Amino acid sequence: MEKVPEIITLGLLQHACDPNPVQNLDYALNVAKNAAQAGAQIICTQELFASQYFCQSETHEHFDLAEPIPGPKTKAFQELARTESVVIVASIFEKRAAGLYHNSAVIIDADGSLLGTYRKMHIPDDPLYYEKFYFTPGDQGFRAWDTAYGRIGVLICWDQWFPEAARLTALAGAELILYPTAIGWHPAEKAAEGKAQHAAWQTIQHGHAIANGCYVAAVNRVGHEAPGGGAGLEFWGQSFACNPSGELIAQGSVDQNETVLVEIDRAQVNEARTHWPFLRDRRIDAYDGINRRFLDS
Repeated sequence: MEKVPEIITLGLLQHACDPNPVQNLDYALNVAKNAAQAGAQIICTQELFASQYFCQSETHEHFDLAEPIPGPKTKAFQELARTESVVIVASIFEKRAAGLYHNSAVIIDADGSLLGTYRKMHIPDDPLYYEKFYFTPGDQGFRAWDTAYGRIGVLICWDQWFPEAARLTALAGAELILYPTAIGWHPAEKAAEGKAQHAAWQTIQHGHAIANGCYVAAVNRVGHEAPGGGAGLEFWGQSFACNPSGELIAQGSVDQNETVLVEIDRAQVNEARTHWPFLRDRRIDAYDGINRRFLDS
């Protein structure tokens, strides 16, 4: 097996989504290829990149957007990964069986092999984020995969708010945690709460990087979408990466289609974990209550 390089370039694919799924897939494949040819070695799509964010309503017809894994989208990205020698993480609306669907990501190595899948564990149910109608919570746990360019973990959007998810992914050996994402503002709330909402989203992920001594990258869509009518959602873009010290090392724009290219240094993971030995000093003998819903008195 070839030695994994220390310096790796990420390509984070941020873009608006068209109502036509075929057009979205073609666009994503094209920009992924361009990212690879610009030097990206690990490429990640945004959450549910192949459609507009349909979870704004509870509509049975949207289940027609799902496909099995492996399916056409997975195979298309496998071919691209093999041709361009890149690792790809692609977000897929997975049809596992009749009546059983997941919000998933496929992890594809640089030789085109399908290393595995991650199924979103934390499923929101908020206004215009009616994901519980569509997605069964993941049942594979928190994992990491050895790729041609390092050991990576994948979590998805709402998982971003849960330190347990990042911790367990890091304990599985992830040097980099990738978060395909679809998050934005309710237009009526933006003026009063938008700045604080975005800051909270970014701050907690910086905290995950610091607490676990790893790189974190989130890939978010842009654009205003209202597929079910009404005010819709304004996605805030700003895909970003931070290093194991929590420093912001790259960030996309609020409203532009773009590929965020950023170099990461895998040696910084070992340095962070030895200089700030949080993993060493964890009191694993004292955390018995963490698997309980609430510690009643």
